[in-house]
Amino acid sequence: MPRNVRLLQILQHLRRARGAVRAGDLARETGVSLRSIYRDIDRLRTMGALIDGAAGYGYTLLEDPALPPMMFTPEEIEALVLGLRQVCETGDPALESAARNAGAKLQASLPANMQMPFRHAPLYAKSFRQGPEITVDMAALRKAVRAETVLEIRYRDAAGRPSIRRIWPLGIVYMDAAQVLAAWCELRGALRAFRIDRIGEITPLEKSFRPRRAALLREFFEQNKRDGRPSARES
Repeated sequence: MPRNVRLLQILQHLRRARGAVRAGDLARETGVSLRSIYRDIDRLRTMGALIDGAAGYGYTLLEDPALPPMMFTPEEIEALVLGLRQVCETGDPALESAARNAGAKLQASLPANMQMPFRHAPLYAKSFRQGPEITVDMAALRKAVRAETVLEIRYRDAAGRPSIRRIWPLGIVYMDAAQVLAAWCELRGALRAFRIDRIGEITPLEKSFRPRRAALLREFFEQNKRDGRPSARES
């Protein structure tokens, strides 16, 4: 396979992936060695692709300057609108505002014949269940997840027992009854799920766990799938 074809194949694999992609998977798909994949990732980076990750942790495509502006089918437009409306219905104020701003930007960037279907998509999201009260700063929590910053948190378990934990925040899972922080707990030395309504305070520490987030988050969801539960063991 010519290298330019292989580079395009690797890019497409990264575009489709829902999480970090292991170099071994890319090697098997393209029929080359791991060393060749590492060189190809470096080449794609020099060509302008923003790829996060490292050998042993997997790769994630963050920005793809080669991807042209997209056209959307009616179903794709409705899926986008429904997702944004769901965030407006269930997200915290900062996330709701961001969803509205994102919707406005997306609508303005669409061709004229797609703007009306986007604005008047007939799909809606409504939540009638009152979730538990969350007092922690969700915007700050999301920032720590994005920055891969170690956090110290004050937490109370289901029995009300308090503890102070140092965790690696991996991602936030929105469920019907609660929001859960997927994390690596230094105290337990294992993946844990922390109900966000039980977190009383978060303190970012001057310590990063990059680039382990993608690999650990993949392990978190694989563990959930094996256990047949909606979240990993609660800490």
